[in-house]
Amino acid sequence: VQLQASGGGSVQLGGSLRLSCDVSKFTLDYTAIGWFRQAPGKAREGVACVSSSDESAVYADSAKGRFTISKNNAENTVYLQMNSLKPEDTAVYYCAVARYRAQWWDFRDYDYWGQGTQVTVSS
Repeated sequence: VQLQASGGGSVQLGGSLRLSCDVSKFTLDYTAIGWFRQAPGKAREGVACVSSSDESAVYADSAKGRFTISKNNAENTVYLQMNSLKPEDTAVYYCAVARYRAQWWDFRDYDYWGQGTQVTVSS
């Protein structure tokens, strides 16, 4: 397993979680690391992405203002800080690596995936 996602859990409406994606074992060049989520019966959707070159970040509209993606190069870890969580944020969250230029929101452009971590937000 080259990517290891962790940090999920159960929180109440308005709570916070920080997800981590350990990429220390990933040795290939890549262009971006993204966080995706998939709720039961729904398609996998992009949440946020950080570029490997300039560490610029982009977010889905649903995440803007509440989630922050960051990359700690010393720790080889990408974080997703999630605040003001809502029940609709409930999903399995995945981190993924795109080796080449990607449309950040399109999961098909990502080549390697972590195993997923469950986030449950109750009202």
